[in-house]
Parts: sequence; C-alpha cells; structure tokens
Amino acid sequence: MDSSLSRGRPGVHAGHMVVCGDNSLAQRLSRELATVYGQRVTVVLPSLRGGDHGPQIAELVENAELRVEAVEASIPDDAALLRAGVERASALALTSGDDQLNIHIALRARRINPELRLVIRMFNPTLGGYLEDLLDRAVRVRRPGLDRRALDATTTVLSDSDTAAPSLVAAAVVGSDKIVYAEGLLLRAKERTLGTVGRRNPLCTLALLPGPEDSDEGCDEEAPDGAAAGSATDGARQRHEGPVLLPGEEELAGLPQDRGAVVLEAITRRPSASSVRAPRLPRLLAFKELFSARLRYSLLAMTAVLLTLASLNWVMSGETVLHAAYVTLLDFFAINEPKTDEPADEQVLQLLAGLAGLMMLPLLLAVVLESYGAFRKATYLPDPPRGLSGHVVLLGLGKVGTRVLDRLLELGIPVVCIERDHEARGIAKARAKRVPTLIADVTEDGVLEAAKIKRSRALLALTSNDGINLEASLSARQIKPGLRVVMRLFDDDFAATVYRTLRDTYPSSQTRSRSVSALAAPAFGGAMMGRQVLGAIPVGRRVLVFAVVDVGGNPMLEGRTVAEAFEPGAWRVVALDVATEDERREDLTSFSSTGEGELEWRLHPGQVLNPGDRVVVAATRRGLGALLSAGAGTTRSPIPGTGEHRVSDAVSGRRTDTR
Repeated sequence: MDSSLSRGRPGVHAGHMVVCGDNSLAQRLSRELATVYGQRVTVVLPSLRGGDHGPQIAELVENAELRVEAVEASIPDDAALLRAGVERASALALTSGDDQLNIHIALRARRINPELRLVIRMFNPTLGGYLEDLLDRAVRVRRPGLDRRALDATTTVLSDSDTAAPSLVAAAVVGSDKIVYAEGLLLRAKERTLGTVGRRNPLCTLALLPGPEDSDEGCDEEAPDGAAAGSATDGARQRHEGPVLLPGEEELAGLPQDRGAVVLEAITRRPSASSVRAPRLPRLLAFKELFSARLRYSLLAMTAVLLTLASLNWVMSGETVLHAAYVTLLDFFAINEPKTDEPADEQVLQLLAGLAGLMMLPLLLAVVLESYGAFRKATYLPDPPRGLSGHVVLLGLGKVGTRVLDRLLELGIPVVCIERDHEARGIAKARAKRVPTLIADVTEDGVLEAAKIKRSRALLALTSNDGINLEASLSARQIKPGLRVVMRLFDDDFAATVYRTLRDTYPSSQTRSRSVSALAAPAFGGAMMGRQVLGAIPVGRRVLVFAVVDVGGNPMLEGRTVAEAFEPGAWRVVALDVATEDERREDLTSFSSTGEGELEWRLHPGQVLNPGDRVVVAATRRGLGALLSAGAGTTRSPIPGTGEHRVSDAVSGRRTDTR
C-alpha cells in the first residue's frame, strides 16, 4: 500500500523538480537542486524508513531550511507521479540503475506532461540516444504548434561515466571543484588578491571577498522568493559583510591590494579541429621503423657488393651497363648458365656473385621477420616515451576511465594509461589514439615508475575496486608526495574518511576522493535546470550561475554594449557565441567535431550586442531570473524558481537612465 510523507503537500508548487529513485544519486541530486539552485524538490521513492538511501533522503525532508518533499510509492506509476505533481513540474530526473524501469517511467511522465524536461540515467548509450529522440518527437507530435525552445521540453540521457568524467578531469587538471566546462574550455574560479589578479590575465572578476574586518556569517545565499530582483541587487551592494558578487569597477577602485577576490580563469582549450587528424596506419612509410639499424647496414653493404660486381662485369665484358647489371643479378640469384667456356676472370666473378647471393638469403629472411614484427608492434599499445612529463596517469579503462580518456584527449592533455585487463572497454580507444598504455597490475612493483609517475601532474585512480584505487594512490604518494590524486571510491563514508586522512598526512598535496554519485549530481542538476545552464560556482554561501541567453527581444541586452549590459550584483556578459544561427548547437557543454559554435570569452566593453547574438552570462539566481523574464515572449522562466517576478521598476529605470 503506497503512502505519502512530506512537509506540506507534495507537488502543489508549479515549476518544482521531481526526482525518482532511492540511491545516492537521487539523494545528492535532491540536495544539489535544493541548496545550489534553490528549487522545490519532490522525491519519489519506495520508503523513507528503509531502502538504500531512504533515511538520508528523510533528513533532507525534515530539514526546515530546504524545500524537499517526498512521495512514498513502491512503484512510480501514474498515481505516484500525479501525487508528486509531475503534471505541473518543470523537470523530472530518473536515477534508477534499471534502464527498463527508467524508460517506463519516462514514457508515462511524457504522456502526463508533454512540456516536462526529462533527465534519464541510462547505462546503454545507444538505447539512450534512441529514447531521447523518441521522447522529443512525442512532444512535437502531440503539440505541433508549440515552440520547443520556448517550452524547453527536452530529454537528456546521461550515464554515470559521462557525468563523472568532466568533474574527474577538472579535479585532475585544475585541482578545483569550482569549474565550468564550455566549448572545450575549462573555466576555474580562483581566489586571489587584487594585487595579483592581473598576473594570470583573468576573464573577469566574479566576486569581492570580505575584508579582514568583515564576516561572512549571516550572509544569505539569495533574497527570499518574494523579493524582487532589484531588491536583491541593491541588498548585495549595500551589505559588504559577505562576498560582493559581480562587483563594478567603481567598487574595486581604491581597495587595498591584499583584498581577496574571486576571478574567472581559462585553464585549457582543446586543439582546434584543423589540428586533429584521423588516425592513419602507424608510420607505414618510415623505413627505419620497419628494419633495425643492423639490418639496414647489412642491406646497404650487400647493395655495395652488387654494385661492385656489376661494375667489374661491365669493365671485363665490354657490354652496356644495363647488360652487365642484368648478368650480375642472374649470377647473384643463381639462375644463370655456368660460364665453363668463358675466361677465368669471368668465372671467378660468377662465383663471387653466387656467394653474395647465398649471403643474401638470411638477410631476406630477416627482412621478412622484422617487417612482420614491426607491423605487429604497431598494433600494440606504445610505451611511455622518454622525457615525458606533465602528463596524467590514468588507472583503469572501464566505462568511467574511457570517458575520462576521451575528455583528456579532447583537451590535448598527455595521458599514460594503466590497465590490468587487455580486453577492457577503453583498450581499443587507447590503441586507436596511440595512447601510451601499460597492461599490468598497478599493485606490482615498478608499474607506476614505468608510467613516469614522478614526472606526472596527477593520478586518476578510476578502477571499480576501492582497494586498488587506494593502494595505487598511497603508492604514488610515496613516490611523489606532492602529486595531485583523484580517486574513485564507491562508499561515501569511506571516501570522506580517506580524504581527511590523506589531507592530514599530506597537507601540501591535493587529494580528491569521490563517489560517482557525488560527481554525477552536479551534471544531473545542470541538465534539470536546462541546457542553457552551463554550471554553477559557489562563492562563500552564495552561488553564481553561468547560463546561455538569447539577446534578441531582451531589452537588458539587445542594442547595448557589453559594458552597458553589465548589471553589478546581478549579471554580466562573459562570452559571445560567434557561430552563425544555423551552426549553433543547443548544448554548449559538448564538443563539436567541426569546431563550430566557438565562444569568444574576451569581449571588448564597447562591443554592441545584436538581436541575433547569443551570450553566456554569469549571474546570481535571482539576477538570472530577472534577465530571462525580460526576454520577448517569455511566459514563464526557463529557470524554474528564479523568474516568478518581472524585472523590478528600480532596475528597469536605472538601466534606462544609464543608457
């Protein structure tokens, strides 16, 4: 018998989020949506008193500071989905590990609410692609007159490996969780002082941190739901006891050089499309790769002998050069007639040519054997080259490891892989991309040294065995104490304990020990908020959201310069999509094989934003809601929970006057 347990009535709020599942991903995702994005969340699960993570989800429900509710249902059927309010919800996440169950719930939910945004966890990427296309087609068939972009009724299929890979790569490359990933670029929020901000040529200043005399205590993350965007903006300007988000130039002027600030820095860009070439047969025409130096010298010596014999034959016979060379080759291959009636010197020359031919037989056999061995070696995985440094050592080429390898290669970061199973999923990828790979057990002596761990920048231990990951990390720490280590650990409590222990033991090193659910939750949360949300970066107890916004029809952006479109404390334009409207892609977090849709991150303050432009903005949640609500034809905010109010008269008036 199904029952319901919630704080208040579940599903009564339009624009809330629904999460189906009883696992660590559902629990972390619910917390992510409630804390980072400030959403109302309803969790559908079998029981709050048992199951895998029922008690942990119950703690979220009982937390008075969070807007999390729950609906208990043994099976998430139509009745359970309706009690959760899915017909009025903005997004639904299906986090079960059963692909068939997730497909069943997704089809039910799409029938109940055609405008619902679906985020589905699936292990089969091929089936997931078909399902994504099917569910989006269902929207267009049932509501042919609706604008898909305006309704934002999209379907996103994610897997654990896809969602965990960006966070794992970011932790290994930049050593920080405060990152945004867009168009092959890793953007990091880094705390620096105003005196050292310009050394790294940052893209912009995101926040001004409190001074020594100030305190971050009591600084609310956002204004209350009923507050207007202008009130939140004015409050952020007036209260300097907490971090000042998106400060203007006048707020930065005259401050002491030791004052802390959070800046946005670009870390790594992937190689351009023109520099990425399709893999070819490995050095097919490289003669020195086919034959050893000793064999090459032997062949060269034999060629010199043949030339000498042919020259002598030409001198003694008086025939043409071609005739002399032909006769010498016949003698060399022992297919000429014996010269019993010829002079003694020509007979001796024939014997010498025959002897050279006998010496050629083992050389020809060596040529065949070495050529065969060279081609076989070309199909093997290469060893780490000499002098390699600054690379990432990747342990494990399973599902997660393969996706991480893809990301690292896309970013142009050198990688050395270690895998025990020669039939692992990622071995074919490593072989095709000619990635140095060691087929060995990492627990054996000398394996990490062979991977040049002492000269590497980071270790990514991503096997499915917690013990192997921990042992490899500790062994790497012994070899290089300052090494940055990222471990994949399944048990959350074990991961937290390992992290604290390694942090205390190696205080000067960077260690990340995460479960896959912790890495997947931010990606699922961003997908539920819509593809226009690239990510969120926490600053103190507040959050900055990076989102894609269309300029056309938005009076806050259209016709204004980049400097005029900046609203301190609320939003600022940080990038411009330079692709044409036909070439643009909806998901800017993915890679483009053609290189289209590149973002320009260093904009001139006087650049005018035209109606057909698309920009990336950094904004507070309330500021983003105000900015999106100002867009033309907006009936409801694409970011649920942020756009209940139109832009306040105060903000509108100030923008009009300053233009």
